[in-house]
Amino acid sequence: MFTKEFGVGLIESNETGLRMILSIRQDKKERKLYHLYAETEEPLLSVHEDILIRYRLMKGRELSVEEIEDIRTDDERYRAYALAIAYLGAKPRTRKQIQLYLTRKLFEEQNIQYALDRLEREHIVDDEQYALQFAAGRLRNGLKGRLWIKQELQQRGVSKQAAAKAADALGREAELAAATSAAEKKWRTLKGETADRKRKLMGYLMRRGFPGDIVREAVKLAVSNGEADLFDEDDGLLLDN
Repeated sequence: MFTKEFGVGLIESNETGLRMILSIRQDKKERKLYHLYAETEEPLLSVHEDILIRYRLMKGRELSVEEIEDIRTDDERYRAYALAIAYLGAKPRTRKQIQLYLTRKLFEEQNIQYALDRLEREHIVDDEQYALQFAAGRLRNGLKGRLWIKQELQQRGVSKQAAAKAADALGREAELAAATSAAEKKWRTLKGETADRKRKLMGYLMRRGFPGDIVREAVKLAVSNGEADLFDEDDGLLLDN
């Protein structure tokens, strides 16, 4: 079903091997998609509005087989790029996340790579900047440590180097503050003897990705703030980094 039709012409004989555009129709659901018809019921081409304008595709325009293939390739590349832009509109994504998304949309690999390379050239996709912003947000809002954050970034397709750089950029004071906040919340929920509660709390913080020295200090602060019970570093609970 289509909503608009821009002129319909009669079929004209053509012995040059060229195909003439006889009608152009706008897709009903995808408003920026246009179907170009020659002498068959199936569209000769279906292109994005920007491609329609770029190639000046209008009724009466004759196209060779080579031109049709070039336009079709350019259109798929552009649509992969445009779809990636729309996908990025919700929130920042890594190159790997966008690649997987476009793959699910059944774009050819070469066109996906074209879209990704263009996004990087235009600085719309920047994995290093993404990693820095993600790490800061995860530490501040998720109360997760650098080890957890580094692993999560790699799972999202960020390189090991970029993930490590983002984790290292967090700063010890900010990480200690996050660990202490998480420890204080958890400490209030733990039951049992003090030593047992400390062990549970240390395990909890380590599972959240905080390094050993941060864990020790955060537990000491949480216990001190919660019960005025100083942390005894000689009770066998010392951790290595």
